[in-house]
Amino acid sequence: MRACARRPVRRIAVLIALLAVTVAAGCSSNSSTSSGTTPMSGTHKPVSTTDTDWKPVTDTLGRTGKFGDNNTVYRIPLVRSDLQVQSRGVAVKPGLSLGGYAVFGKYDDGTMVMGDLVVTEEELPKVTDALHANGFRQTALHKHLLEQSPPIWWTHIEGMGDPTQLANGLQAALAATSIAPATAPPAQQTPVDIDTAGIDAALGRKGTADGGLFKYNLARAETISDAGHVLPPTFGVTTVINFQPVGDGKAAINGDFVLIGTEVNKVIEALRKGGIEVVELHNHMLADDPHLFYLHYWAVDDAVTLAKALRPALDATNLAPAK
Repeated sequence: MRACARRPVRRIAVLIALLAVTVAAGCSSNSSTSSGTTPMSGTHKPVSTTDTDWKPVTDTLGRTGKFGDNNTVYRIPLVRSDLQVQSRGVAVKPGLSLGGYAVFGKYDDGTMVMGDLVVTEEELPKVTDALHANGFRQTALHKHLLEQSPPIWWTHIEGMGDPTQLANGLQAALAATSIAPATAPPAQQTPVDIDTAGIDAALGRKGTADGGLFKYNLARAETISDAGHVLPPTFGVTTVINFQPVGDGKAAINGDFVLIGTEVNKVIEALRKGGIEVVELHNHMLADDPHLFYLHYWAVDDAVTLAKALRPALDATNLAPAK
C-alpha cells in the first residue's frame, strides 16, 4: 500500500520537472527569436577607412561624401535641391527638411549602408520597386512636414554586402527620381539672419551655420547598434534641430528627436507646452538596440523663443554631454 501510494507522487514530480524544462526551453527560444533577428549585442564595430575604400561607390553614384566619427563612416548627401516645397506658407529650403543621404560603414562581415531618401509621391512606387529589386530593405516610410506641396515622402533604407553592389542598387533607386546632380558648396556662407548666440545660450550647445540655416546634430549617450552592428552618430542616429530664418528674427524649425520609449511622451508634452507641433513619430530601423523612436516637429516663431521651448524637450533625453 505504501509503494502504491508513492507512485502518484513520483509521477507528479516527474511531470513537474518535465514541465519546468519545457517552459525554460520556450523562454530561451523566445528571448532570441521574438524579434525575428539575432541578438543585438553590438559585436561588429566599423573600421577606419580611406577615400580609396569608397571610390567604387563614388564612381557609381557620381557623388562624393565626407568622413565622420574618426573615418569609420562615409556620408554622401542626396539633397533634393530640385524641389520647390511649401509648408504652412514657408518656402522650405533643402537644408531644412529635404536633405536625404546615404551613409556607408565597413565592418568585419561586410559593408553596411543606411539612408534616407526624399521622394515625391509619384516617385515613391518606382523607388520602392528599385530598392527591393536590388536587395535593399525599407525600414521606414513617413513625412517630415504637416502641410506640404508637392506631397513628399521620406523612406529609410538599409543594405549589407559588397560596396559596389550596394552602390549599383542605390543608383537604380536614385534613377527613379529627379534628384539633381551634386553641386559644389558656395565659396561663402550665406549669412544666418537670426540671433544664433541667443539660440546657443538657450539650448546650451553650439550650432553650425550651413547655407543660411543654423543646425544642431546631437548624439545620444548610449552606444547604438543595429542587428549587432555598432552605429556611430554620423549614421543618422542623432537628434537634429534646424533653424531656417524667415525674417524679423523669426525662424521655421524642423528636425527630429531620437528617443527611447520612456522619453517619447515626456518630449511630446514638452514640445506642446512650448507651442511646437508634433509631425510624426516612427522608427528608422527594424533591429536597433536600444529601440529608438524618431519624433519630427514644426514651428514658426521668434528664433530664441523657439530655442527656449526646445530646451526642456532636449533635457528630457539622454544626450551625450555638450562639447
